[in-house]
Amino acid sequence: MIKWAPYAFVRLVLPLMAGILTYLYFGSALPPMLWAVTGLAALFMAVQLWAARQPTPGATDAAGLLAILTLYAAGASLTQQATESRAANHLNRYGRSVEFYRAVVDDYTVVRPATYATTVRVSAVRVGGKWQPAVGGIRVSIPRDSSVAAPQYGDVWLVRGAPSLSKPPLNPGEFDYRRYLEYHQVYHQHFIHPDQYRLLALQPPSALRAIAMRAARVLDGVFREYVHEKREYALASALVLGIKDEVDQATKQAYANTGTTHIMAVSGLQVGLLFAAVTWLLGLLPGRRGPWFRMVAALLGLAVIWSYAFLTGLSASVLRAAVMFTFVILGQAVGRRANMFNTLALAAFVLLCYDPYLLCDVGFQLSFLAVLSIVYLQPKMVAWFEPREYFLDRQRPWQPKPVQRLWAAMGWATDKVWQATALSLAAQVATFPLGLYYFHQFPLGFLFSNLIAVPVSSAAVYVGLLLLLLKGVVVCLSLVSGNLAALLEWAPRAVAYVFEHMIWFFNEYIFWVGRELPGALISGIHVTAPQAWLIFGVILVLLVFFAVKRLAWLGVACSLLGLFASSRVWAARQLAPDERVLVYSIPRRSVLGFWHGASADIVPLDSLPLTETERTYRIVPGSILRDARRVSYHPGWQGAPMPVQVGEPGLTLASWHGVRLAIVSGRLSGARQPTPVDVVVVRRNARVRAGELAEIFGTAAPVVFDSSCKSWYVAQQDSVLQQAGFQTYDVTARGAFVVQVPR
Repeated sequence: MIKWAPYAFVRLVLPLMAGILTYLYFGSALPPMLWAVTGLAALFMAVQLWAARQPTPGATDAAGLLAILTLYAAGASLTQQATESRAANHLNRYGRSVEFYRAVVDDYTVVRPATYATTVRVSAVRVGGKWQPAVGGIRVSIPRDSSVAAPQYGDVWLVRGAPSLSKPPLNPGEFDYRRYLEYHQVYHQHFIHPDQYRLLALQPPSALRAIAMRAARVLDGVFREYVHEKREYALASALVLGIKDEVDQATKQAYANTGTTHIMAVSGLQVGLLFAAVTWLLGLLPGRRGPWFRMVAALLGLAVIWSYAFLTGLSASVLRAAVMFTFVILGQAVGRRANMFNTLALAAFVLLCYDPYLLCDVGFQLSFLAVLSIVYLQPKMVAWFEPREYFLDRQRPWQPKPVQRLWAAMGWATDKVWQATALSLAAQVATFPLGLYYFHQFPLGFLFSNLIAVPVSSAAVYVGLLLLLLKGVVVCLSLVSGNLAALLEWAPRAVAYVFEHMIWFFNEYIFWVGRELPGALISGIHVTAPQAWLIFGVILVLLVFFAVKRLAWLGVACSLLGLFASSRVWAARQLAPDERVLVYSIPRRSVLGFWHGASADIVPLDSLPLTETERTYRIVPGSILRDARRVSYHPGWQGAPMPVQVGEPGLTLASWHGVRLAIVSGRLSGARQPTPVDVVVVRRNARVRAGELAEIFGTAAPVVFDSSCKSWYVAQQDSVLQQAGFQTYDVTARGAFVVQVPR
């Protein structure tokens, strides 16, 4: 039986999380929950007062169950209240009738090759010539041009036009960006041309955050000044400040392939390093066992951690870590050996009460699961081996002192390596299912890469912070004496030289691991949400089995594993006979996909092959979804296994497993026999007439406008073809068109 007294907040946070999940899955069917929570809370207090006067344990149990039910309802109610789209004046209520809207930039600006992207929060809209208050978030993009200034936090804009609802995934298996935005209370998107908006004022929603973001950019300028190589500068800024605008795609992919992406995300690692440094420095002070010491240590620790959070722009990941370590520090300050599980549960409870949608955040999930796993498993793993004792046992009294010191040094070094190995293994145990579910891959070389990269990058964080500190000292001295500041300029330059070469070293190491262990990355793994829960269940039951040593738990683990395997077999059986033709939605491209079970032939209709980005984000997710074993690409039909008949310029006929396709890319002219087809694909703004299409192909076949057609062309042709009796489909607006081959 679990004794809940040491785990009070674990017992509280679990029903809160259950209530949040209930709203996420069934929120539309739930009535307003605030009154229900109020009633349950009042009933709980009454039952608790009654239970305090009853000698029987049943009364206390009843009060406890009622408290759990109240927290469950509170989780659903908090999520309901945090859902902005429920507001009566939300943007969803106005649709396309918005003429203008007033909004403020409320997020970081992401710098892309051709655009700036950020989020704005609406305060008012003009509908029918009248202004009225409104709320809602819009993900906006503006062209990146020399004449266009990058959006700044707090910019107030007047924008002409109505935003569009966020688009769902346009191709099978694509990342659901719409759902991701909705979890951040953003339901609309808008591409804004420079002549569509005007900067009215600068009114940051939070003055503190505005100063913090400006401070982060100033510190980024220090790295830009002292770290000369572009790749090393980009990684330095990402490692210390969390600014990843300049990190190229090849570097991101290399870190993802080796399981070291967490190094580039400013979060628990950096905050933990600062906490460890402060603890170590305070441990050197005399009188550290006095009653005053714990309070001083707590205040200094909190000051350092929150100062770092401020200087990194108060990003969400750093704030999560800062809150977590805040409760750890406060637990130490009160003189109690706080239970770490309870401390983590308290931090999660506070964060979820502040924003229930954090439960959907991948970083939140990975952070807390990794820390929980490390707290529970690392000490157990470390106890498997005792390398220090092994080497100390090799010492003999008659051995020379250097030999004895060598044995001791080897024991110390091996013990540190084993502790780091155990930490990395423990973190992977709990995050393994999430890695499969979200990232569809598992890097087998994570242990090898992290053993070097994490210590070196951790040391680089300290050196990078030292560089910022020294630069701050030089700047302060320049206000007093320019000569003295110039004299001390060598100090930050020397530290920057070391910093840059440390980053170069571990970056080269990561790329080397990726080159030398190309088969260490298992990719293309698709698990559904229920299958991820089954994997979690297997891991949890196995941990219980090793804790209680009862064979029945091993039987439960085997049953869950069998259920997982059965679900995989069932999915493969359902997929094997499935055959379909897809007209993909890929901007400015014409691409067909011919899928048979777990194999596919992808045909870009022009001779230009798909780019790596197009394959990665448009085609590969669907391949992972279907556990594809073979995917072949045939630009311009080269080597395609299906019969293709290229007629006069502008018309191509193809047939595959009984599905007949007509691809029209130009004017249809001349006498022609009727050619019945199942689908007509129109591309490149083909100059076609409804009468010609009806005469040649009939009106039964749907007309599909692929992504190479312009929006004005689709709008023009759509109404004409529908009046002629055709069914039309625009893949740019509605996503990939699927033709299911009858079984």
